[in-house]
Amino acid sequence: MHIVDWIVVFSFFAVYVVIAYYFHKRATNTLNFFLSGQHLPWYIAGTSMVATTFAADTPLAVTELVAQNGIAGNWLWWNMLLGGMLTVFFFARLWRRAGIMTDCEFASIRYSGRSASFLRGFRAVYIGIFMNTVVIAWVNLAMVKILKVLFPNLTFFGLQQIHFMGFDLSSHLLWVGMAMLFIALYSTLSGLMGTSVTDSVQFVIAMSGCVVLAIIAVQHPAVGGIGGLKSTLPENVFSFFPTLASSETGAAGGVLQLSLIAFVTYLGVQWWASWYPGAEPGGGGYIAQRIMSTKNEKHSVFATLWFQIAHFAIRPWPWIVVALVSLVLYPDLPANQKGDGFVYVIRDLLPTGLLGLLVAAFFAAYMSTIASQSLWGTSYIVNDLFKPFLKPNKDEKYYVKISRLTVFILVIFSLLVTSKLNQISDAWKFILECSAGIGPVLLLRWYWWRINAWSEISALLAPFVIYPLLMYYGVTFPFSLLIILAWSTGVWLLVTFLTKPTDYEVLLSFYERVKPSGVGWNKIAPTQQSRSNMTILLVMWLIACLVVLSMLFFIGKLILQEYNHAVVYLITDIVLILLLIYFLKRFSWND
Repeated sequence: MHIVDWIVVFSFFAVYVVIAYYFHKRATNTLNFFLSGQHLPWYIAGTSMVATTFAADTPLAVTELVAQNGIAGNWLWWNMLLGGMLTVFFFARLWRRAGIMTDCEFASIRYSGRSASFLRGFRAVYIGIFMNTVVIAWVNLAMVKILKVLFPNLTFFGLQQIHFMGFDLSSHLLWVGMAMLFIALYSTLSGLMGTSVTDSVQFVIAMSGCVVLAIIAVQHPAVGGIGGLKSTLPENVFSFFPTLASSETGAAGGVLQLSLIAFVTYLGVQWWASWYPGAEPGGGGYIAQRIMSTKNEKHSVFATLWFQIAHFAIRPWPWIVVALVSLVLYPDLPANQKGDGFVYVIRDLLPTGLLGLLVAAFFAAYMSTIASQSLWGTSYIVNDLFKPFLKPNKDEKYYVKISRLTVFILVIFSLLVTSKLNQISDAWKFILECSAGIGPVLLLRWYWWRINAWSEISALLAPFVIYPLLMYYGVTFPFSLLIILAWSTGVWLLVTFLTKPTDYEVLLSFYERVKPSGVGWNKIAPTQQSRSNMTILLVMWLIACLVVLSMLFFIGKLILQEYNHAVVYLITDIVLILLLIYFLKRFSWND
């Protein structure tokens, strides 16, 4: 890094401060602080969603997938498109109509009694503090890894490490901590409006940097362009689709191979059965927060639709190209360091100035994720724990002040957790596995009146009972997910019918506020007409999924210079887009 590179990096930091200061006067109450006063246009809200899911570790994870299983390895996360499009057409409108500040608050309008209050508080602690802290720590660790590759001799004002209350903080982690404090400063200054605008700027910076990196990397003499890539690497590496195999998931010949049951689990079950940050069945977390921050119902749908398009079709290709280049340039990297090949390409190929741009791009990706995660986690702590249970009936200025303080406390706590991350990585995997089974309840609670608070509580807790047994007997994915799903479903269904339903008055109030469709609410409002046609929603869901996949494959084939296939995908995509526009224009919006 030369002085020019550092000027580039800190110039972008200055832009973030200017944006935060511009919007700081709007964060005067919790509605403005956490939901931008519900004034976000769809393109800002959707881009903010994409930026949040573009963490510092994401390109490294994609690089590792490509190294292990070729381009088809990305189906391990591309399958989540199906669930994301469900959110677009079946849930975005409902979240916007709900009139709540967080998805934890959903419990207070959908359920009744002490169980509703317990669920709201439990989710605030479990997800807002525990899960959120682990996610932030995970992202921090990726940023530390990047800094170690780019700046192996970096010190923190001459110090290699600091020992603090039993925590060992390395110099790289301390600089990440400085970045976190900077993030806390601008996010608390401007609230969600300023953070979302900053996210959008950071996304443009991060994507621009990755595109520039991909172009330079593929033109390197040792690579020889796309033709050189295709002649050097095995043909199967460039396959877009996994193949079926007689054995379990494995990489053979550079292409993702899945057993039939694994294939069905990934494409038919996982996307709706499991909870994952940013890909919650039915929406949730910071996705729901952005949806509820939009101007109106139509903006909520378009924001989520743009998120799916950018997230799955546009964003992955620069990463994939760099990943392929890293396989050529660094073929001997150990299996557990394949993801680092992305950072090595940055370090070794970029000239002065552009190196600063890529460092700024990685910081932009990192900062957008941390800002959103910390602000979202704080909304749970303040709105669903502090405000209703600990300090009710205070004025809005008080809650905004507590919110700003909580953001700083949350990022500092996450920094300390990061220093212990190697010790809790197994717990993180455990939590991910134990999210299987909650998905059906998160989906059905909008469309079936009989779901109650105990349904959701039991679905959250049931996997923790059976998971230790599966691990003891060595049951692994995909069988573990299917068994946990079957067990959890049986538990929450039994609990649902053994416990009393939500009070009728609460159900009727929810129905009149949210106006869900389908026969699941006929017992509560039998004389009401359905607000939308479920069949049309299903058709639009299917068309939109095909739109994104066609766009994904068109861009890929264009980059790989397979022009005949690219033209076919382009024509298909144009026809599907026109068909989707036709249905969207004739859809009934409640604005």
